[in-house]
Amino acid sequence: MYTDKGDWEKCVEFHGHSCPGLAVGYRAAKIGLQELAGHRAEDEELVAIVENDACGVDAVMVLTGCTLGKGNLLYRDHGKHVFTFICRESGKAVRVSVKGGAWRQNDEFRALREKVFAGTADERERQLFREHQEQRTRYILEASPEELCAVQHVKVELPPKARIFNSVICAFCGEPVSEARARVRDGKFACIPCAGEYTRGW
Repeated sequence: MYTDKGDWEKCVEFHGHSCPGLAVGYRAAKIGLQELAGHRAEDEELVAIVENDACGVDAVMVLTGCTLGKGNLLYRDHGKHVFTFICRESGKAVRVSVKGGAWRQNDEFRALREKVFAGTADERERQLFREHQEQRTRYILEASPEELCAVQHVKVELPPKARIFNSVICAFCGEPVSEARARVRDGKFACIPCAGEYTRGW
């Protein structure tokens, strides 16, 4: 099995439960760190670019130390199980893309999942779903890296380090807002919710 029991348990504890999605992020982060010979970031030594907002991102944060708060976790809304890890010191980057076979879904499983999520599944169906999830999680944790992922060393322009901005007071709600995110409404500083939107349809 390709898990370190302590690390996997930390990820499960942080996420709240064990599931295939968490296992995907766990394996991707482990593979990325191994390829970069990297360690968990105390500050911004590592950067992670995640192309989804699914369960696996929690494992990436736990294992790599890349977080939104430190500014070294970057989110791209592509809906793909793709994770890119960058070492600032060496400039090396590795892209880990999870292969479609990792999910092993079929029409029967999809129908079962819909019933469980809709709250219409009976106890037998819920148990069957749990067993499916456990089997899928185990497969993801135990599969060889080659079977599970496509791994590429890539060239990536390093993003700038996180900046700390001053705050201004929104003239409409009175709450502080980062000056980098402030808008102007009627000649006054406004936060994004108070500024309102204007669009011409594009």
